[in-house]
This record gives sequence, structure tokens and C-alpha cells, in this order.
Amino acid sequence: NLPGAFADFVTIPKGNVWRHAEGIDPEIAALFDPFGNAVHTALKFPVLGEDVLITGAGPIGLMAAAVVKHAGARNVVVTDVNPFRLQLAERMGASRAVDIRNEDLHTVQDELGMLEGFDVALEMSGSPAALGDILANTIHGASIAMLGIPSEPFAIDWSVVIFNVLNLKGIYGREMFDTWYKMNVLIQSGLDISPVITHRLAAEDYEEAFTALKGQESGKVMLRWRD
Repeated sequence: NLPGAFADFVTIPKGNVWRHAEGIDPEIAALFDPFGNAVHTALKFPVLGEDVLITGAGPIGLMAAAVVKHAGARNVVVTDVNPFRLQLAERMGASRAVDIRNEDLHTVQDELGMLEGFDVALEMSGSPAALGDILANTIHGASIAMLGIPSEPFAIDWSVVIFNVLNLKGIYGREMFDTWYKMNVLIQSGLDISPVITHRLAAEDYEEAFTALKGQESGKVMLRWRD
């Protein structure tokens, strides 16, 4: 074990060092850890021309929305229950941001001209209800990538998975270093994930940063260390 990175300077094994490409903004570089989760999940299945459902508008879900849109998805629908995060989802490129408490996904599909359901789903929340929404709104043979971690075990209707021939894939972390190369290419080709950053504070103001993080109106909170 080594001390964490909550410091001005850190020491790490040289095999863990990643050199960012020229032109990568330091703020974006600081996002590469969670951004890697988003990229790993979003690109696990082909999304070009597909209709994609993302359940969970936390920072990783928001960045995943930007990734699949940049990668050529047709419709990108993000669900959550936090109005502020849903506004961020629209800024990140979502076709529709849906408060699942107030809107029905079948109605949203009709509005978008979707005839069968979502081709790909990304479960980013760990919510049993969210996975239920995915099972009820994906097409026969759909692909589902699951990053969200449930707080406790829960049951699902496996008959839906079986009879609809659904492809479920668990996602953990990033693929070293394949995901990192993909992140570089995405940023260099014009993907903008900066709207996910909602707060920028000095490292000394960490208490304020954590308060913002726990609140209902934040995306990614960025701490600035001394130059």
C-alpha cells in the first residue's frame, strides 16, 4: 500500500504512470479516472446508429452520455430523479433527460420515433428500479452494460433476460491501458466533457468541496492544487 493522492506531490510505481497526449487540458486530465469508467462502459457494445438508454446521471453516467453521442448513437436518453443532474445530461448531449418519477419511457420512445425499444442500455446507478426500467424498455437481443453497484442483492425477472435474449455485461474499472488510449482519442477528436465540472475550489477548501459533493446540485467537483 502507498499513501493516497490527496497531496501536493505523490510517489507511484513507474508502471502506473500515464503520460497524457499534448493538448489535454489539466482539468480534463484530472477526470481520466472516472472518465475511464464511462468510456469502458459506453464502448463495451457498438453504439453507432443505436438508441441508447442510460440509467443514472451521476458524473460517470453524464460522461457516458457524451461518449455514446460522440460515437454516433442516434438517440441518447438519460434517466434520473435529480433535476439538476438531468439538466447537466442535456448539456452533455442527451437527446432526452427523463425524470423517471414523472415520465414514462414508452412515451419518450414514441416522442423520439422509436418503434421497438433501446438497442443498448448502460446501467450506472445500482438501482433495482433502474434495471427494471431497462428490462422493460430494451429490444429483443439488446446489450446491457452494468457499472452501477447495488447497495444490496436484489431479484430480477430472469425470464425477460432469457426470452428476450438479452446480453448483460458487468463492467469494472478500466482496461489498462486500452481505455486510456480511447480516452485520448475521444478528447483529441473533439469530445467535450467539461460541462460535468460544476465546482472549482482550492484544495484548502476541501470541506466546502465535500459539502457541494453531498448536495443535490453538483456534478464533478474539482480541487485546484497549488502550482
